[in-house]
Amino acid sequence: MARQSLREKLLDAGFQTIWDSGYAAAGVRDIVAAADARPGSFTNHFASKEEFVGEVVDRYFAYVSGLIETALARDGTPPVGRLRRYLDLITSKLEAHDWARGCMIGNLSLETAVHSEPLRLRLVAIFERWRQPFAACIAEGQATGDITRVFDAEDLADFLLSSWQGAMLRMKVERSPEPLERFKKIIFSTVFGKEPIP
Repeated sequence: MARQSLREKLLDAGFQTIWDSGYAAAGVRDIVAAADARPGSFTNHFASKEEFVGEVVDRYFAYVSGLIETALARDGTPPVGRLRRYLDLITSKLEAHDWARGCMIGNLSLETAVHSEPLRLRLVAIFERWRQPFAACIAEGQATGDITRVFDAEDLADFLLSSWQGAMLRMKVERSPEPLERFKKIIFSTVFGKEPIP
């Protein structure tokens, strides 16, 4: 079996460190120590902490993309059911961390958007890519009449992701699934419900 490269060890350690501490509190020394690497090894592989965190975010989004692919897969489940399946899947992941962790992309959006233009632009690009599979699923539901056509599928996908991020923020503050369940109850009774919005 191939030995894991130091670069990969640093990314793995950084992924966990940023999850646990956030961007500002996750120092390069902490990441290097968690990777059991020598001081100075970080700069041999990454030009800056920003560049490093950008790669960690890409790694996290690849993980999220796998969850999206699984939840929204066209397996005979109607589009609204697939959207619910995604939110329920994420809810189960959040429960595993006692409602304290949230979404790394959302967390970094709050923490870095004001202070790091490169990371802000990277997050903008991720949100644009994130929206696409949801817009496709929503458009499918609109074509069958199960989802309102009052709004564009892209706008509804953006609304879904933005509102869900807000619900996760409240979840972290309250350490409770109630904001998530409230969001799901309302969105599936209105926008993604059978009754069209007037």
